[in-house]
Amino acid sequence: MGFFTKLFGEEQPKTTELKKDFYEAVQQRRSIYGISKENVVSDERIQEVVDFAVKHTPSAFNSQSARVVVLLGQHHDKLWDLTTETLRTIVPADNFAPTQEKMTAFGNGYGTVLFFEDQRVVDGLQEQFPAYQENFPIWSQQSSGMLQYVIWTALEVEGFGATLQHYNPIIDDEVKAEWGIAFEWKLIAQMPFGKPVAPAGEKPFSALEDRVKYFK
Repeated sequence: MGFFTKLFGEEQPKTTELKKDFYEAVQQRRSIYGISKENVVSDERIQEVVDFAVKHTPSAFNSQSARVVVLLGQHHDKLWDLTTETLRTIVPADNFAPTQEKMTAFGNGYGTVLFFEDQRVVDGLQEQFPAYQENFPIWSQQSSGMLQYVIWTALEVEGFGATLQHYNPIIDDEVKAEWGIAFEWKLIAQMPFGKPVAPAGEKPFSALEDRVKYFK
């Protein structure tokens, strides 16, 4: 039984063929920069994966503060066009070529997942539990990180490659205006994804004995 069979259970469409177990999915999730607009699953399947992740990823006090926007087609293209133009006002023209190369690579993908945290939820918890008020913004970020990882790994299982980008806060206002996003939604990260056309590079690992301790 594959990882997503166990994970999705009855919510998993019966016709979906599952290919990888949990450990394979964790190992093979990498930053993939070479992506194309060729789709590998249906848009409906992408929605199923994202909806499942948003529903089941944990959050502090079960706050469910995560908000997600999925941009496909022309909406995906628009995001990277506006990001490019915003960066053009910041990066000197004679140094813009590497930036343009990155923007083109992200735009070549099939879609982008935008991750937000609803500050109304965070603020409400701070008011309700003042003893923990300094921790709620931290816990909100931690929960968002877990959701990013779940969606990233799930997209890899489906056959997509993805990376995690952070062009916030410089694109926040334009993104909210373009897609009618609530002011209280704080943009945390952007995840362009698409069919991999180039593998990830080699990934060095530090010695585990320097990173993990066991006491028995």
